[in-house]
Amino acid sequence: QVQLVESGGGLVQAGGSLRLSCSASVRTFRNYAMGWFRQAPGKEREFVAGISWRGDNTNYADSVKGRFTISRDNAKNTLLLQMNSLKPEDTAVYYCAANSRYTVAVTTTLRGYEYWGQGTQVTVSS
Repeated sequence: QVQLVESGGGLVQAGGSLRLSCSASVRTFRNYAMGWFRQAPGKEREFVAGISWRGDNTNYADSVKGRFTISRDNAKNTLLLQMNSLKPEDTAVYYCAANSRYTVAVTTTLRGYEYWGQGTQVTVSS
């Protein structure tokens, strides 16, 4: 089974930055669309950002647009999420997800991804 491992979470003050990383064990990483989701206490898991197989197409939730940047390095089987200008409402567990099914547009739904990491905690203090 595909294994995804997130890292880079932590505690940061409002306005600060963090970079999340997702390491994938699968050899065919380049054939997976990838995404980041997050889940805050008492809330449903929500889409944050997604990126296509080649990295030529991305999509962002309105709440993070302009602040977060998703990228990938297929040679290193790595997915990244650069988070700037963090806000307290960004506090959540962030999950890396993978989708092997080809789609023209980046999938933004929870059910559109097959594999999930264990998550990494991001806490933004006010």
